[in-house]
Amino acid sequence: MATVADLDELALALPQATKEVSEDGRPSYLVHGKRFVIHRSRRPDAVDPVTGERLDDVLMFRVADLDVKELMVADARGVFFTTPHFNGYPAVLVRISQLDRLDCEELGDLVAEAWLTKAPKRLARAWLAEHAVAEDR
Repeated sequence: MATVADLDELALALPQATKEVSEDGRPSYLVHGKRFVIHRSRRPDAVDPVTGERLDDVLMFRVADLDVKELMVADARGVFFTTPHFNGYPAVLVRISQLDRLDCEELGDLVAEAWLTKAPKRLARAWLAEHAVAEDR
């Protein structure tokens, strides 16, 4: 079961990843100044289907492309979602309250894929090469 602490650890373990925290305490994870995971503030496009209240616990993860997004949103568990605001944009949303439905390995893959969308190409290639060797062992 993944947690916000796991997200923090996984994101900051990636090369040259940094964390910014907004005035209201919401973290964003960046690589070379580009955000790859964001804790969104309350927005009118993300509301609780039962109460209609704006959601306060939404994380946005960048994904490689719209096909990946479509596959993730179609996942039967219902962990990943999107809103009309993100139509045509390669990102998926996850509620913090749903992170425990992912294991740490899956969250790690999600964070790494998000990081790869924003990391400089040379840095991303080096990281991928290093991890391909580690996975072969």
